[in-house]
Amino acid sequence: MAIGLAAVTLTAACDASSRHAAGSGASPTTVHPGSGTAPQAGANAAGVYASTSTGNFNAVTRQARPLIYVPESIANRVDVIDPSTFRVIGSYTTGDRPQHVVPAWDLRTLYATNNLANSLTPFDPRTGQISGPNIPVADPYNLYFTPDGRSAIVVAENLRRLDFRDPHTFALQGSTTLTCRGVDHLDFSADGSYLIASCEYSGDVVKVDVASRRVVSYLALPGSSPQDVKLEPAGRIFYVADLNLGGVHLIDGATMRVVGFLRTGFDAHGLYPSRDARDLYVSNRRGQSVSVIDFATRRVVATWNLPGTSPDMGGVSADGRVLWLSGRYNNAVYAISTADGHLIATIRVPNRPHGLCVWPQPGRYSTGHTGVMR
Repeated sequence: MAIGLAAVTLTAACDASSRHAAGSGASPTTVHPGSGTAPQAGANAAGVYASTSTGNFNAVTRQARPLIYVPESIANRVDVIDPSTFRVIGSYTTGDRPQHVVPAWDLRTLYATNNLANSLTPFDPRTGQISGPNIPVADPYNLYFTPDGRSAIVVAENLRRLDFRDPHTFALQGSTTLTCRGVDHLDFSADGSYLIASCEYSGDVVKVDVASRRVVSYLALPGSSPQDVKLEPAGRIFYVADLNLGGVHLIDGATMRVVGFLRTGFDAHGLYPSRDARDLYVSNRRGQSVSVIDFATRRVVATWNLPGTSPDMGGVSADGRVLWLSGRYNNAVYAISTADGHLIATIRVPNRPHGLCVWPQPGRYSTGHTGVMR
């Protein structure tokens, strides 16, 4: 473990102060084909995110040290940033190709997913340091936990599988083999009975029954490269970012129908609900911007242009004021104001920073990825 300081650039606040301060001024494109697809009144209520509002820490997360965990994917380590100083305070060797840092369902451990090393590296969120030896699992590109806490789901991208494992020992419970290619991200229905996962390379999304671990159906998205997946607060529509098409698909989880598409920006990638669950932040990686979608109206209400950046994966601060994102193609981490989208700080982190985790977060439990809380 080596301790060091990273270069950090701070920028002055912009004059704009509204959450809807639009950076581009472009008119959003919204499509709602068919009938019965318009958002319902109250769709912006916290819903499935009711327990993730500011201050809703439980006894476990109150013990955690506020830190930002950043995997350097091609350097086999995780850097730890102090969000109060915007400086790297630690760097820890993990395993080959760490992709994401993932909170466990019970919030007691964070795991770096080392997919080429076939291992997970555990971190203690109370100290921000590695807490034990690497845990062997096959091809952990990403990691999720079922909402009932009974299973961890290792997203084995190269093996085309979802491996259901014991959430503590990681012993294999069973596997779901997929015919689609490049399974990367997923989210669960409001009741946890099924999940919808994106398959980046074949342009599909897949619905899987959680209890039986069986594939329910596939949905082809022509010309697409689906990325992150996030359920709306109302619990009906899944938002799926699309790299190729530069926007977000709206998919009815019950019927597996596309009910809309919102153009955001080139290489739409990560999806993050605001702390009050009113908005969804979309990181447009090679589009060098972040778009803001209003859940109630299902419209893009702002685009924050961030020239010279490549906003990728991350999360929202516990108080909701800062959106933290890795700059995968610029070897940086960004702290972005959620009030108006101005860049608060740029922190230099080498070697392709990827699935950044902001910790601690409010909520009862984690469903995984970089900190999806419910």
